[in-house]
Amino acid sequence: MSGAHATRTRGLRARDPRAGTPVDPTVHDTSPGEGRETTGQKKQTDQKKQQGPKADLATEITASLVVFLVALPLCIGVAVASGVPAELGIISGVIGGLVVGAARGSTLQVSGPAAGLAALVAETVLEHGVAMLGVIVLFSGLLQIVLGLVKLGRFFQAISLAVVQGMLAGIGLPLMFSQAYPAMDAKAPGTPIENMAGIPGLLADTLADPQAMIAAGLGIATVVLSFLWKKAPGPVKKIPAALVAVGIGIAVAAIPGVEVRTLQVGNLLASVDVPGPEQFAGLADAGIITAILTFTVIASAESLFTAAAVDRMHDGPRTRYNPELIAQGAGNTIAGLLGALPITAVVARSSANVQAGAKTRLSRTLHGLWLLAFALLLPQVLALIPISVLAGVLIHSGWKLFAPEEFPKMWRQDRGEFAVMTVTTLVIVATALLEGVLIGLAAGIVLAAVRMSQTVIKQHIEEDTAKVVMAGNATFLRLPQVIEALEAAAESGKPRIRLDLTGVTHLDHACRSQVEEFTAQQRGKGLRVELLMPGPAKPLTTHADTPTRSETEHYPQSDTDRPSRPDADWPSRPGTDWSSRPGTDWPSDSDTGRPSRPDAERPSRPDADWPSPSDADWPSPSGAARPSQPGRPGTGRHSRPGSLPRRGTTTAPAPSPVAPGPTAEWFYLDTTPMPEDFAQRYAEEYAPGYAGR
Repeated sequence: MSGAHATRTRGLRARDPRAGTPVDPTVHDTSPGEGRETTGQKKQTDQKKQQGPKADLATEITASLVVFLVALPLCIGVAVASGVPAELGIISGVIGGLVVGAARGSTLQVSGPAAGLAALVAETVLEHGVAMLGVIVLFSGLLQIVLGLVKLGRFFQAISLAVVQGMLAGIGLPLMFSQAYPAMDAKAPGTPIENMAGIPGLLADTLADPQAMIAAGLGIATVVLSFLWKKAPGPVKKIPAALVAVGIGIAVAAIPGVEVRTLQVGNLLASVDVPGPEQFAGLADAGIITAILTFTVIASAESLFTAAAVDRMHDGPRTRYNPELIAQGAGNTIAGLLGALPITAVVARSSANVQAGAKTRLSRTLHGLWLLAFALLLPQVLALIPISVLAGVLIHSGWKLFAPEEFPKMWRQDRGEFAVMTVTTLVIVATALLEGVLIGLAAGIVLAAVRMSQTVIKQHIEEDTAKVVMAGNATFLRLPQVIEALEAAAESGKPRIRLDLTGVTHLDHACRSQVEEFTAQQRGKGLRVELLMPGPAKPLTTHADTPTRSETEHYPQSDTDRPSRPDADWPSRPGTDWSSRPGTDWPSDSDTGRPSRPDAERPSRPDADWPSPSDADWPSPSGAARPSQPGRPGTGRHSRPGSLPRRGTTTAPAPSPVAPGPTAEWFYLDTTPMPEDFAQRYAEEYAPGYAGR
């Protein structure tokens, strides 16, 4: 502490950096013509920012049509990849637009069935059937609503980026291999490992079947077109590549002699399958509960990660995570009641919405309306789309999820995070999505714990003392190093051991117990052990001449073996004259006319001579100086360089149980620092004589 932290602030005022004159911070300049906003104007500006930019109806309608053209093939493709009827994908797309799109939360991100959940849905449908999908999605939506209501939307941001990228790669890689089979008019074997192992046989079968070759050509053409379409001329590339591929596929499939598999579409309303009592009874199955939790975590994480990515694409209103999570939950609840696919935010549709110039929620809401109208009025058009084209669209989506360029980038940036990312991806591919994410999170936590537990331990011998100095975070993860250093100090054969832990920022229970046990054992053997434990953080100061911790914290905070150090003079600022300090009497021993007390009567302190409770006259807590007693010598204002100020001899009153706090104004009115435990030592040793005055 220092005198700079005085409690009195006479005339404290802010300064205007432009004029260099004091400015009263409570006065607001609202005069016109000065370039400043009044309070009312500022409120109006803030309200406009919250409301976002003004909607242009024509632009919003155009953007909604663009999003509709992107969403249509994705909805159908995700449904086919998930092993459910195509109508369910369209229903989920409609709900994502009309329900989630109309809700508050995010402004420009668009929701619907996502390719990232296609593999998980396909696995769930294969194990539990399509009828149970509605129950799983329904309760996942309810859980999302609960998470949003308890304000856990931001929780999903506290996930390692390596785990997120590993999860996306683990979703994208199996998706590509699983869609390679429908791209060649074949059926996938099942698990990701089986799909990868069956690729050579798939190629052999395709080369032997001309119709399969045509389907494969359409799928490959779709993938190539999706990658190269962004290099097309300006007006042309505004048309979604997936829509162009669908148009080419329909044209090729209409050629006589071409027999490729096309989409089978039925009645949209007839495909609705509301869960019944038999499906709800399945909640007693542990596998169903696991699926609900998995869908909840993955769908929520993917939606909120997408929200963060979409926010970086525009300068409009930011996503409010908790309302957005509630909106996603509401959409999934309705989708579950209708037996449709789970809904998440989708990057492809959201980026198309932003690039089309959308500014409000109107565009994403209208895209759901267009999906509904198309499915109800023109279902026969959907039956013309080749499945291989939709598979090609999803292979491109899987590649973007996999993002192989992120692996070498992560390797260059952080090899530890690269390991977490790789482990997450491999475990998801080898087992399942939930297991991979959990193991990835565990690996990320272990990596963070190891890196935070960085402890620097230095050992050296000085004359008859073995010294051990520690700094950093001492946790149980570094306990072997701590034990090794302590044992080396004990084996040095020196009669004294000095353990300096003042540089340790965090000392956990395991390391503290080890150090204290070692100290007790060595003292029991007759060795002199000096233990300096870490203390509280020091207040910040702006003075360059303030002594550092190593200059002021030389005494141990243990209750034994305090080092005997010579009295240290207090550093004084050049030109400081204590006689100029008003309202404070600082008489020296020579002024009081009394002999000095023997050193034996004074408490042993390493840094300064400390007065007793009865040999000084301190100011009162209110800041007023206490008047000197008549007839006493040395009532003038003096200073005693190199020591703490003293006071005149007065009779100490009866002790009082109330001790002054550390804010009492008896500090020097100067920036010279005091020991950081000065207030505590004063309160313990001098409070009785002080409080009764």
